[in-house]
Formats: sequence, structure tokens, C-alpha cells
Amino acid sequence: MDTDEVEVVVAHSERATLRVGDVFLKVDADEARIDAEVEAMSLAPVPTPEILWRKPPVLAIAALPGTTLGSLGGPSTGSSAAWAAAGAAIRKLHDAPLPPRPGRAGRSIAALAAELDGECQLLVTRGLLPADLVTRNRRAAEAALRPWTPAFTHGDLQIAHVFVDGDEVTGIIDWSEAGQGDALYDLATFTLGHEEHLDDVLAGYGDDADLEVIRAWWSLRSLLTVRWLIDHGFDPFAPGCEVEVLRSRM
Repeated sequence: MDTDEVEVVVAHSERATLRVGDVFLKVDADEARIDAEVEAMSLAPVPTPEILWRKPPVLAIAALPGTTLGSLGGPSTGSSAAWAAAGAAIRKLHDAPLPPRPGRAGRSIAALAAELDGECQLLVTRGLLPADLVTRNRRAAEAALRPWTPAFTHGDLQIAHVFVDGDEVTGIIDWSEAGQGDALYDLATFTLGHEEHLDDVLAGYGDDADLEVIRAWWSLRSLLTVRWLIDHGFDPFAPGCEVEVLRSRM
């Protein structure tokens, strides 16, 4: 990449990420979120980007070697061994000593159920999704609303946040939602829209993950995300994205 070129990686009203050469600039007005990201990267027992400097509201990190395993709605890349290596890295994270604070995956059952019910109502009343699609997935999501043992979770473990070089994980980015949480939330986020690689991931992670709960999280996470994506200019109706995930549960 030309070092004079500025690439907008992602941008919305809450934060933005820019790339200049081999440097990523994360701009976030919420300093606590940057604090959480820096802390999580220092504690995580998996490869993370090098922090170059920090001057609020900007955090500068070095680019990672390799490429991502794909993106939601895009083609998945990498061998089965690469997906298994990602599963092994996720397991290493989940088995690590707990970080000091709860993360995105650590919301209480009561808070999550209340948020889900409110979101489902808005999806229907605003006419964003058909009522039967919402109702069916709300029922499917129920299996995720159960007691869980806290783990060190990433909290936003999209496949676009995991980099590999060949069959080796070279790093995991975007730790602002990290903290104590439900391990299966991470596994569901990582495999969302790429169910065909779930067996590969579990081959590296271990076979003790509850598949029913992972599938429940696919429904739950998608229901909670659709309206936010629409309101921020993204398209959850694109092929392979959240709405297609919800339809696949029917």
C-alpha cells in the first residue's frame, strides 16, 4: 500500500479505523473502550498487534502479517487446518486467567433477555423483518440464555479479526469488547455465516462445545445486530449476512 494513501477500514458514528501504510489508526471518543482494548491485548495469551503509540482519541497499531479467514457475507478462505488453528487459539484464550472486567459476551441472562425482547419488538413494529422470522429465531435463541462459566472472551470475534499465514494464526485484532464472558458467544461469532467450518474450528478447540447453544447464539446475535446495522448504513440483508443466517434457522 502507498504510505500516502489513507484507507477507511470501517467508520460509523461510534468509532473509525483508518489504515496508513502498515499502521492502523483507531479513532474512538470513548477512552474507556480504548483502555479496555489495550488492557485485553496485554493479557491475552494469543498473538495481538503491536501498539505503536496512543494519543486519545487515537490508538496506533501495527499491521499483522498474513490475511484474514474471510468476512461475513464474503467467501471463506484458508484450509481446514487454518480454521482448526484458529479454534486452538480461541481455546487458549478461553482457558487463560480471567481479565478483571466483564466484556460484551458477559452480559447477564436477565439483561440479555430484556435487550433481545425489546429488539425483537422493534424489528417487527418497524417492519424490518417478518414477525414469523423474528418469533422463530427468538425461540431458537432461548438456548443461549442459560448459566455459563466465565471465560476470557474476545467479545467481537468476527473472522475478519483473525489473521493467519498458511496454517498459523498470526494475530487477533479489535479487543475493545473483550472481558469475562460466555465462551460459546465467541465461537458463534467466529463461525456466523460460515457454518461449514464449525467442525474444523471445533477440531482445534475441542469437542466439548454445545452445538445447540452455538446455533442459538447465531440467532440471538443476528437479532440484536440487524437494526443497528441498518441504522449505521450497513446491509444485513446482503448474501451470507445476518438476515440470511436468521432465514437458515427456519
